[in-house]
Amino acid sequence: MQDNKILIVDDEPNIVRSLSFVLNKEGYDVALAADGDQAMQMIRGSKPNILFLDVMMPKKNGYDVCREVKSDPDLMDIHVVILTAKGQENDRQKGLLQGADEVITKPFSPMEIVARVKELLG
Repeated sequence: MQDNKILIVDDEPNIVRSLSFVLNKEGYDVALAADGDQAMQMIRGSKPNILFLDVMMPKKNGYDVCREVKSDPDLMDIHVVILTAKGQENDRQKGLLQGADEVITKPFSPMEIVARVKELLG
């Protein structure tokens, strides 16, 4: 079975807690980062399979992290899911233009996320 490493990058404790709880319960290896700089260090260090990325974060926003990951040949195969509180279509488009594989609007159901992860990691 392939690696099941997931990195959640969000500065909202409630989202981090609920996502990491349900994903850990399903047996995934979950790591957490609170800002974009920390996220990039962790991504380069452990190369997760899936990256859940909040847009609004301190230091480096989610769009910047996504662009950095997708422009790096060693990291570009990481599946990037942008999490945003902004539900407008242009925000969705912006995330996809930065290279995100998908954009999910908050609030979302943690079980919806688990189902998506199972599809992606098989």
